[in-house]
Amino acid sequence: MDLRVELRGYLHSIKENLHLDPASEKEIIRELEAHVEDSCLEMQKSGLSEEEATEKCLRLLGSAKLVAHQIYETHSQGTWRQALLAGMPHLFFAALFALNWLTGVTWMPILLIVIAGIVFYGLFHGKPAWLFPWLGYALFPVAAAGASLLYLPKGWPWLTLILYIPLVLWLCCFIIIKFIRRDWLYATLMLVPVPTFVGWFLASGQTMFPDLKLGFLYDFAPWTGFTFLVLGVSVTLFVRLKYRWLRIAALIVSSLMSAAVVTLASSQLGFVAFLGLALLMLSFVLVPAYIEHRVGHNQPMATP
Repeated sequence: MDLRVELRGYLHSIKENLHLDPASEKEIIRELEAHVEDSCLEMQKSGLSEEEATEKCLRLLGSAKLVAHQIYETHSQGTWRQALLAGMPHLFFAALFALNWLTGVTWMPILLIVIAGIVFYGLFHGKPAWLFPWLGYALFPVAAAGASLLYLPKGWPWLTLILYIPLVLWLCCFIIIKFIRRDWLYATLMLVPVPTFVGWFLASGQTMFPDLKLGFLYDFAPWTGFTFLVLGVSVTLFVRLKYRWLRIAALIVSSLMSAAVVTLASSQLGFVAFLGLALLMLSFVLVPAYIEHRVGHNQPMATP
């Protein structure tokens, strides 16, 4: 059996389950490949055949999934600096709502400019884990542009939205699937504020058409700020935690807390609304995981 063929399949299986940033994965696989090849050559010098040495070496390493799991726990934990960077967009929005600054015309443009700058920086510097919460908020101007279409002259909003909504959905799906290929948890990290926005939209009693008021998010400003503070803390913990199941638990607990706060703060929502928000949150955990299972980690999408 060809050592390189056997080794290539084993290393590919490890890479499929690593879920680290591309630069780290490449370096880890390179080091692991060199280590395995050296070990196999040493065993061949001691009298084993190439096939026997390869089989024994890979058997000593153990299951590829187990090795990947151990490597992930060793390398996935971010520094406090990275953790604070990841939680910062949520904390910014928490401050905007808590201090009622969203009603002005100054802070929102500044925040959007900061978000755009940090997103571009992260995209060109290896797409680190702290970037993904910022990417979620980078979609905010896209949503705001769609909402502004409602104020076009009579008859035009529906026409423009028919063209706009499919384009936005395609863009969102493209971005989400792209990052799901790396790790579905990063797609969840990007989408985690959505149930909170939806919850406060429902709590304010808004109707989608034609009387949408863009200030609905600060109708419950202190409570809104608190929910984004909860998200900021959970995302900060997400980056610092080593174990994958704890990361998933942090996102789920924070989303459930946000849904509970929205429900309790509103006189219009009840237990059914809480269950709906909780199911929406769970869909952001289960659906990306399913898509990654279908698409494959770091693999191109299948084409017809």
